[in-house]
Amino acid sequence: MHLMALHVHGSSNPVGISGNLDRIPMHSYFIFKDLITVFVFILFFSLFVFYSPNTLGHPDNYIPGNPMVTPPSIVPEWYLLPFYAILRSIPDKLGGVIAMFAAILILLILPITDRSVVRGNTFKILSKLAFYLFVFNFILLGNLGQLHVEVPFIELGQYATAFYFSYYIIIVPVISSIENILFYIGPLSLKNK
Repeated sequence: MHLMALHVHGSSNPVGISGNLDRIPMHSYFIFKDLITVFVFILFFSLFVFYSPNTLGHPDNYIPGNPMVTPPSIVPEWYLLPFYAILRSIPDKLGGVIAMFAAILILLILPITDRSVVRGNTFKILSKLAFYLFVFNFILLGNLGQLHVEVPFIELGQYATAFYFSYYIIIVPVISSIENILFYIGPLSLKNK
């Protein structure tokens, strides 16, 4: 998908301004760069698969199963922990499953909700701050997904889940609107001086 988007829309620069005058051809520069990334990933992945397959496993997975006893905590793999925390934060079972799938599908509305004129977060301080708060919240959800369902963690998981969804639905559109206003006001304030 990255190669198709790169082929159709071209490459951007860190400043976020598209320059159609000095384009670099896709083949051989970008193909080579992407293939190097793919090969490094395959090498890294192969090291885990062939030499250390149990590194990222949870210790509870190595306890022999007893059909007469339910395990005290069921922990999924590390990459599913934030979504498992969202599942557990909703008291209703069906609502939790819907919220877990909605947490993945909500990524699809990000191009619609981000109304920013400037692409990229290089010069957008509010967007950077909100993004880093979102990353912290996602790591917090991952940590909450592996903890037991106890009193302080239940409420914290509900707050983190509310922030997760409000980031896409409320925070991104509001911040992009504020930054658009600041973008258009900026040159006017320089002309008045």
